[in-house]
Amino acid sequence: MLSNMATSLIMHKRITTTLAKAKALKKFVEPLLTKSKQDTTNARRVVFSHLQNKYAITELFQVISPKIAERPGGYTRIIKTGFRQGDQAAMCFIELVDFDENMAKTTKKATRTRRSRKSAAAAPAVEAPATEAPAAEAEAPAEQAAE
Repeated sequence: MLSNMATSLIMHKRITTTLAKAKALKKFVEPLLTKSKQDTTNARRVVFSHLQNKYAITELFQVISPKIAERPGGYTRIIKTGFRQGDQAAMCFIELVDFDENMAKTTKKATRTRRSRKSAAAAPAVEAPATEAPAAEAEAPAEQAAE
């Protein structure tokens, strides 16, 4: 069962399952992902002995490995989704961290917000010296009149 679930996770990048199965799958698949960082014949054979699916092996070593090469660990994420209707089992989905489009989109939105704040903060700073300059000019004729 874990082999089939690991193959599905590698091929689809996210699967929905029960919480207990997801925790067991995480312990099963994390060492395989670590092993896939080295693209050697021995690494491929070790991973193939666990998965028994050559298409999943190809996907793992060609698509997933380059993305997780810099990550020191924690390749999967478990997010709880509630309870199943029939038997009230805790449901969740387990996904590969680097392949989540929703999380990647939220980080891009945060950078856009910061940029707009910087440009809005820079605009009043430019206007402030312009308002002070006429005040200094207004004082200069008054001083000349007093002399």
